[in-house]
Amino acid sequence: MRVLVDKNNPLVADAFQEFGEVRALATREITADSVRNADIIIIRSETKVTKELLEGSPVKFVGTATIGTDHVDTEYLRSEKIGFASAPGSNSNSVAEYFVAAMLTLSNRKRFELRGKTLGVVGVGNVGSKIVRNASTLGMKVLQNDPPLARAKRDPSFLPLDALMDADIVTLHVPLTKGGQDPTYHLFDEDRLRKMKKGAILVNTARGSVVDAPALKSALERGHLGGVVLDVWEGEPLVDVDLLNLVDIATPHIAGYSFDGKLAAVRMNYAAVCQFFGRPEKWVPGNSLPKPAAERIQATMNGSSQEEILRKIVTRCYDIEYDDRALRGVATVPQEERRAFFSRLRAEYRVRREFFNTTVELPLSMVSLREPLLTLGFQIEVADTRGNDGHR
Repeated sequence: MRVLVDKNNPLVADAFQEFGEVRALATREITADSVRNADIIIIRSETKVTKELLEGSPVKFVGTATIGTDHVDTEYLRSEKIGFASAPGSNSNSVAEYFVAAMLTLSNRKRFELRGKTLGVVGVGNVGSKIVRNASTLGMKVLQNDPPLARAKRDPSFLPLDALMDADIVTLHVPLTKGGQDPTYHLFDEDRLRKMKKGAILVNTARGSVVDAPALKSALERGHLGGVVLDVWEGEPLVDVDLLNLVDIATPHIAGYSFDGKLAAVRMNYAAVCQFFGRPEKWVPGNSLPKPAAERIQATMNGSSQEEILRKIVTRCYDIEYDDRALRGVATVPQEERRAFFSRLRAEYRVRREFFNTTVELPLSMVSLREPLLTLGFQIEVADTRGNDGHR
């Protein structure tokens, strides 16, 4: 078979070579012409899978190495009996770590403590549930909203959206839907933003159009919100530079772009292709994976609070301000080049390993940090300064 893959997926050519000839192309090169002879295509969210892309091709299976599927015409695939798979949950831990990095960075900038703050989580699926866990370990009070889960589980802990409007921070983790019982398109419009507590912080790592961009800009300009973290942008890859200049942390839709998250998505797509074609799974990633930014970190007190120690450890592994600075460069290029600039930041995104690849060495005097760090995903070694062997 002939397999066409987006080369921004790590180890993807290696994974699919057993199926036949593999062509690895840049996202912009995956077009109707390039898929004309492909039997399998593995793409990312920038590629729109439509009748126009696939008509006349022999494509039998489409895999997207993403959790979202709004870029794929699944009805068309079903009508043509073309197999399809996405990668739900593959990058959920990456987004949860992004949230931790963003919150620790923002609290440091604005000089407030996360402990004791109330967080409203809108959407408690693969990502949102991890956000709940991480926020709780940071000492935050968590309120949860998820209408489909509330109906399915009949769990009173799920609250209506209005009940989250007094939260200090609201974070969004919902798919983008325009119809059905729970549409999320412009879920946070002008009316909803006005209902938020004055001075509250809004975080959006879901989809850009879950938030009405002009309404958000207005809320920031009149000083109603106390902070905004945006990883997704209405109209991307074109970014509203005026909005960009108003938000506190701005990144180019890379919250879920850890190397480990991308690799998990490739593995899920590979397994789905094997199942579709009735073949056994053979591929296992090799040992030559890229190293994390910090393989080992020796924690020290230096008079710092627990939150400040966590921030320093997290920043060693993932410096979110680097990504923020990178996106702000879009304002320096001509408007006609801004789409390409945004897409290039995503396509050429640096290797970012998740926290589980890093071991934190804790002295006995800091053993209280063991559980929070373990919950965030780090490996832990507690060092006995009296000369005994450390233990995990």
